[in-house]
Amino acid sequence: MAHLQQKTAHATVTETQKKSAGGLSPWRERLVKQLILERLGESLEVTELAQACALSRSHFSRAFKCSTGLSPQDWIRQQRIARAKLLIQHTDLSLTQISLECGFCDQAHFCHMFTRSEGINPFAWRCRTVRSLHQTTL
Repeated sequence: MAHLQQKTAHATVTETQKKSAGGLSPWRERLVKQLILERLGESLEVTELAQACALSRSHFSRAFKCSTGLSPQDWIRQQRIARAKLLIQHTDLSLTQISLECGFCDQAHFCHMFTRSEGINPFAWRCRTVRSLHQTTL
């Protein structure tokens, strides 16, 4: 039994080492995620993020994907969609305002990316969310 626990613990450590090998150091990952979240409504270039970590663009992109499982662009897009969902749920902002607030270049691009991510357009998602919130308050 002790041998099995030891083997499992070793496998977990090895798995963790494989996941982090080649990835960003914890402080760099925190730094870049914080930078992205603070500037989510702005245009963000991968080169800028790499410079903040003192890495080349290509090395940064590989390390970021190794650490997060997503490319920097995909992670940013995922965060923008998450923020948009919060704004849709908790504000009366128009979809155009939300798209700009979340860093999308226009409402059409926002709607396309939201639909691709969620499988439903943001207007329909808002209607469904508002309806379900209304039903839970009754």
